[in-house]
Amino acid sequence: MLEELRIGVGEGSVRDAIAKAFTVDPALVEHAMQALNDTGEVARLAKLGPASLRDVAITLFHPVRMMLAQQGTIEDMVREHGQIAAEYKYDGSRFQFHKKGNWARLYSRRLEDVTGSLPDVIEKLISATEHDVILDGEVIAMKDGRPMPFQSVLRRFRRRHDIAEAQGAIEMVPNVFDILYLDGETLIDLPLSERRKRLEGAVTLFLAPQMVSSDLPEIERTYKSALEAGHEGIMIKVPGSPYSPGQRGKNWIKIKPEVDTLDLAVIGGEWGEGKRAHVFGSFLVACQDGGRLIPLSRVATGLSDEQLAEVYDLLKDKIIKKAGKEVTFEPGLVFEVGYSELQVSPTYEAGFALRFPRVIRIREDKGIFDIETLDSIRERYQRQSKSPQAYKA
Repeated sequence: MLEELRIGVGEGSVRDAIAKAFTVDPALVEHAMQALNDTGEVARLAKLGPASLRDVAITLFHPVRMMLAQQGTIEDMVREHGQIAAEYKYDGSRFQFHKKGNWARLYSRRLEDVTGSLPDVIEKLISATEHDVILDGEVIAMKDGRPMPFQSVLRRFRRRHDIAEAQGAIEMVPNVFDILYLDGETLIDLPLSERRKRLEGAVTLFLAPQMVSSDLPEIERTYKSALEAGHEGIMIKVPGSPYSPGQRGKNWIKIKPEVDTLDLAVIGGEWGEGKRAHVFGSFLVACQDGGRLIPLSRVATGLSDEQLAEVYDLLKDKIIKKAGKEVTFEPGLVFEVGYSELQVSPTYEAGFALRFPRVIRIREDKGIFDIETLDSIRERYQRQSKSPQAYKA
């Protein structure tokens, strides 16, 4: 009824259960779940038989989860794939744009309908194509030709009133980098290179620039130009890869110069002390593993008193268990957590701990499905352990 998994059952387990219950290929169930984003409907179709699952396609105005990226290096991607695609990594908010004729809707990363908050973005995207489409992209706030911080974008996504006034204060610019649907055809199984051709043929404005090369210095120059333009870094993508809704894999890699960060779910906390006794002073954060949330670290720094009050308001009604000063939250809130290094640790179930963790920002645009996986954290640790700068306990 709530479309939420609350007892530690991962989506992979639900997929396998549907496949076993109705004797169908788990791969068919997986593909249908990606296209429909509705587990109950997938189960109903599986009951009808494999043919019903094969006929599943993405439909307009029914948003699907967005493909995700993990961290990596330019060198590794070039060595493994040769030619790769490089795009700017924007410090904005992901969107999914659906259009049929003159009717269009805009959805956030969490698949919320934000059309009413961003009429200026809708107008720009409608003007950019005459086709029926589903587009993936990122909207950024611009001022004096430079991108503004992420929070400026998030304020517009949240806004419900005085929209016209907000439009005048901040220019919102969409950047489109992928296409999932075009004039009745689902495109997610096509390779990125082919989707890019379809995208360039269908959309005339607001296309995110893309450079395809196997030359390491050339890609690094693109990275440098992205930083000089005020963006976060670049995205590296495998030209032959399909679009995998909701999946975080090695086909999309993000390259950023800042301190390493992880998007993690807030699953617990502890009441503060002194002047912070009325709010939560520290938090238990978790990664995901097959849909299960796995405790990874505690974080107690990075938030101002005003931000702690904001987090308290977000979490005070989400407490599901109390034990002394400790509380357990119903998962939902996501922190972007910075850290200096990963360390092997028996303290947390994930088997790792974060050295010098601190909250970088609250990611209200992200949900539980967007957080880091345990596999990607293991890969980060392997890369880190090979570095001469790695901390030795």
